[in-house]
Amino acid sequence: MARVELEHVDKTYPNGVRAVVDCSLSVEDGELLVLVGPSGCGKSTVLRLVAGLEDLTAGTVRIGDTVVNALPPQARNVAMVFQDYALYPQMTVRRNLEFPLRMRGAARAEIAAQVARVAALLDLGPLLDRLPRQLSGGQRQRVAMGRALVREPAVSLLDEPLSNLDAKLRVQVRAEIGELQERTKTTMMYVTHDQVEAMTLGHRVAVMDKGRLQQVATPREIYDAPANAFVAGFMGNPPMNLFPTVLRVDEGDATLTLGAQTIAIPSTQASVVAAGGRERPLTAGIRPEHLRLADARTSPSPGAASIAAVVEHVEWLGHETLAYVHVADDAVPPHGRAPASPAASPSIRFVARLPGMQALSAGAPITLAVDPPHLHFFAEDGQALGR
Repeated sequence: MARVELEHVDKTYPNGVRAVVDCSLSVEDGELLVLVGPSGCGKSTVLRLVAGLEDLTAGTVRIGDTVVNALPPQARNVAMVFQDYALYPQMTVRRNLEFPLRMRGAARAEIAAQVARVAALLDLGPLLDRLPRQLSGGQRQRVAMGRALVREPAVSLLDEPLSNLDAKLRVQVRAEIGELQERTKTTMMYVTHDQVEAMTLGHRVAVMDKGRLQQVATPREIYDAPANAFVAGFMGNPPMNLFPTVLRVDEGDATLTLGAQTIAIPSTQASVVAAGGRERPLTAGIRPEHLRLADARTSPSPGAASIAAVVEHVEWLGHETLAYVHVADDAVPPHGRAPASPAASPSIRFVARLPGMQALSAGAPITLAVDPPHLHFFAEDGQALGR
């Protein structure tokens, strides 16, 4: 096992596309670090730079104490698992597992021992004499993992290994990968665009966008304290509700605008983000689970920590209900009358995660209570305030 370090790594392709920008990142020995971000953000390129499948434009990559910039892939002692499994179709499972060791010139006894060890580790014993076409998707993925582990690499690199599996199988194999990493203590870098995989697998998560690292932290810190508005809006399912607002502080009272409505917040909370001013435009955010249904029989009082909204559509999931609502950017309608449709005026849209099976319907006016301590604030440049 080994530590991986990237220092100010850049990758620019001949066509001028800058895929990775000044990336500095450390993966500890025995750590499972997940790189996550939207398609085209540079996460797979980082993996390929570590593997030696791409040449660096600038920067340094270390594996252990060795600078590997000039080393070919076969000399780096890394193993890579690809999205499409990359198994040899004409070879049995046993021969696929043996292949990396045969290429290294390992002795027959060593090959047999290593294949037996990995087959036991991944429960591949009954499959050793089958061809890849005779295996399920999950079994093929386990064989691909086994072929990576059989050489006992210093680092294992996994590039979206579960994206070809169906939803149920992804959950199963994801759990198997987590358990395998815990047993073997292998240093792993795992690339995915699926934030659920990132949050459930990673000891730490590195969020990328447009070639740049946005935040590297534990899953809980990423969720509870996002470094910027991009991370807040990307991580979470549904993601954080973000909306433009103006923070106003007047004689100890603090409010946020929400269209034509206002939300009262504690003055102590406002002082952290107001930067000494009485008024400041910014972006605010609230997680869907931090919105709850208020008593709809009374209209919200001015400045109350509640939002008058109208339901657009509802998703009933059994244990919870996702209510998609909009807040019209005009006067708050009286109770019992829906405001103009979303197309008629600019709107702020929210998602509320409510417990159980809520009796809501499209077009119904509702009042959502906001818990001010759970509000997040972001400056004009997107960076979090008050972290």
